[in-house]
Amino acid sequence: MKDPDLQSAQESELAELIVTTLNLEVTSSSIDPTAPLYDEGLGLDSIDILEVALAVSKTFGVKLRADDKNNITIFTSLRTLSDYIQKHRKI
Repeated sequence: MKDPDLQSAQESELAELIVTTLNLEVTSSSIDPTAPLYDEGLGLDSIDILEVALAVSKTFGVKLRADDKNNITIFTSLRTLSDYIQKHRKI
C-alpha cells in the first residue's frame, strides 16, 4: 500500500516547478503532498498562486483561471493541484 505522505512522480514534478518558480527555500521533496498550499502549510499567498498558475499553464498546458469557483479546491494541496493537472493537461 502506498504511503499517502509520499509524492507521486507527477507530484514531484509539480513540487519542483513550484519551488523553482517561487525560489522557495525548501526542497521539492520536502513538500508534503497533502499539506495546504496556503497559510500554515507551504505558506503561499495569492500572488504566489498566480505565479504557480502561470507556470502550470506554460509547463502543462492547463489553464487555471483566477475567476474559477473551484480554485479553493484545486489549490488545496500539492496533491489536489496535481490531480487537477493530470485530469486537464493536454497530452
